[in-house]
Amino acid sequence: MRRFSDYYKMASHEGSLSSSMPPDIKHREWGFIMFDDAPNIHMRRHKGYSSQLELEEYIQAMVPSHVYFSAAYYEYPSAPTMKEKMWKGADLIFDLDADHLPDAPRSYRKMLENVKAETGKLITFLQDDFGFEDLNVVFSGGRGYHIHIHDERVLTLGSPERREIVDYLNAMALSTNNLIRTRTVGGDMGMEAADVLTIQPRDHGGWGGRMNDWIIQKLTGIVDGGRPEKELMKFEKVGKKKAEAIVAVFSDEEQIEAVRKGNLNALKAIPETFWEILIKEAIEELSVHVDEPVTADVKRLIRMPGSLHGKSGMKVVPLSLSGFDDFDPLSDAIVFTNGDVEVNVTRPGVVEMMGERIEAEEGVQIMPEYAAMYLMCRGAAELK
Repeated sequence: MRRFSDYYKMASHEGSLSSSMPPDIKHREWGFIMFDDAPNIHMRRHKGYSSQLELEEYIQAMVPSHVYFSAAYYEYPSAPTMKEKMWKGADLIFDLDADHLPDAPRSYRKMLENVKAETGKLITFLQDDFGFEDLNVVFSGGRGYHIHIHDERVLTLGSPERREIVDYLNAMALSTNNLIRTRTVGGDMGMEAADVLTIQPRDHGGWGGRMNDWIIQKLTGIVDGGRPEKELMKFEKVGKKKAEAIVAVFSDEEQIEAVRKGNLNALKAIPETFWEILIKEAIEELSVHVDEPVTADVKRLIRMPGSLHGKSGMKVVPLSLSGFDDFDPLSDAIVFTNGDVEVNVTRPGVVEMMGERIEAEEGVQIMPEYAAMYLMCRGAAELK
């Protein structure tokens, strides 16, 4: 608690705390979890502040272990009931948690690498498919990332509309029937009708364009990988001749360009099951796994950027889009690096931070402050 206090005094003095705060704080509800509440978790919410200075003074005086604010804007944010608060709108919030991703690894570092890659996919969707330009990306200080969208066009969206956005991201409601299909062309003006195999063009946008791009990358990757016929013959109902036909298309730049434009007719003899398998694999790889209840909840509280995470001791870091790729939470979100600390480790484990791997063995041990803070916040060590 003393070191959290030191951090908040420093951050307030430097101005980094106020610069990280969300817009229009006086119309938001604020909530806190205090060190004194441990081991029981009790959220002290329904707080309201008229200025950044008032909020900063409260944080410095009370030294909470967690700081939250509402995605929603209220007429009276400190009112004791939700009805009395008078909801005015809410930012669009996305929460990506490493624990909620498929096949989450056990290593904390690997978990953070996975969730960062998933966040990158979400950023691309929000920019390319929805046209959002002002994205506020935040490392949660724990196991994931948050994205805040303060766009006035989303403020009055209700929970059903926000769930539809999540459904789009995870392809829950995606109809795959028209992604690759046979359609009839001609049949008039004396022209003979013909069935043509088509794929949605690359410049179509949305899931159709993404699917086109993914399939081209997948099949050109197989073709360039050596022994492509053997790899393609692993697919059901794809024999040697069909495999050779696929290789012929995806080793020829002119034919690849035709696929980009939506013409897949050179492969109309390839069985439907082949395309169905590719589409299923593409959806699994391209879709984004966000925490749907967080996005749908128009009254959700979320961590304040610039605050500290009480279960890790790490900073909730606001990130620029240009700085996202180079961000490493296990060094860039570390704020406690003041020498060594002697702790009694009660739950042994491994801490990977600041480029080091520290084996925390049960019993008394001296270790860098950032590792000691992480273990103490996790309840795995006590100060000696």
